[in-house]
Amino acid sequence: MYDNDKRVVITLDAGGTNLVFGAMQGNRFIVDPITMPSNAADLDKCLATMTTGFRQVIDRLKEKPAAISFAFPGPADYPRGIIGGFLPNFPSFREGVALGPYLEATFGIPVFINNDGDLFAYGEALGGALPEVNARLEAAGSPKRYRNLVGYTFGTGLGIGIVVNGELNRGDNSCVETFCLKHKKMPDIIVEDGAAIRAVKRVYGELTNNPDHGLEPKDICDIADGKRPGDAEAARRAFAEMGEVAGDAMATAVTLIDGLIVIGGGITGARKWFMPAILRELRSKMRQIGGNELDRVQMKVYDLDDEAEFAAFARGERRALKVYGTDRTVDYDPQKRIGILVSKLGASRAISVGAYAFALSQLDTKNE
Repeated sequence: MYDNDKRVVITLDAGGTNLVFGAMQGNRFIVDPITMPSNAADLDKCLATMTTGFRQVIDRLKEKPAAISFAFPGPADYPRGIIGGFLPNFPSFREGVALGPYLEATFGIPVFINNDGDLFAYGEALGGALPEVNARLEAAGSPKRYRNLVGYTFGTGLGIGIVVNGELNRGDNSCVETFCLKHKKMPDIIVEDGAAIRAVKRVYGELTNNPDHGLEPKDICDIADGKRPGDAEAARRAFAEMGEVAGDAMATAVTLIDGLIVIGGGITGARKWFMPAILRELRSKMRQIGGNELDRVQMKVYDLDDEAEFAAFARGERRALKVYGTDRTVDYDPQKRIGILVSKLGASRAISVGAYAFALSQLDTKNE
């Protein structure tokens, strides 16, 4: 979608350390990225930096951009472009900043701001995981197609985005979240504390009796892989616990959404150490008071990055079903199934694709 669109949308990757500005046309970046310090603790400096960065991008363009569209980390009234609330990475915005209206007044073009997890899911639904899986299903001769997607980003936090029937679900309060679900092993703690970068670092430190180890998840992954000295078993257990805790939260979300799951973020490089634990949680059992056992997730869950599992996922349990009282048959597949896979776009590109597509979809809607 929008691969051949000629409209230009300015983008921003807003991090607590740096702001990275760009511009997209036809789902491709058309200018080299411009990186500037965020100055996130000083509102005046931060807004001045944003203004400067956007102006530098515009100066590099051959035509007037159609919109500005980007993700912002944390709570906000996204439809109105107002940022505010608990923002660890942008403390100067906590009291509320009408960022969208400010930028619209400054540049005279529409501005669209969304949660980064939302745009990750939207980008994957339009140009990543969802069309890729559907194309593979078609190539395998399967009539099954998917329209719903739950996207998770693993990083300093645990982000989520939900797309239903190709539409981004932003909720009534711009507050579609799972970071605040209960931690499986510590029910009075939020799940994010067990399913983000800090969780891997903390658990590795606890298992090695060295909480001040100073290692990052990439280092811990290298230890798990045997590429770096350290406690390999502790490293693997740290990732496995993250997978277990995240999988518990995912099971709740996907039960309600009934769609594919895609995960992104730099930590996905350790996939082989945490994905088995996620799958175990998604495939785990629960019981009724009377003792009857049932699946935690009512759909069968497949690892779509595994070729053999994808083949079984595509095959399903199709059979001919006779129509009662006639000689007719209908094609019937009784197997309810979903799958999980790692982003092929990468979280940053998926967010940019989502931001670009969201802006153009909103512009098209207004012009109808």
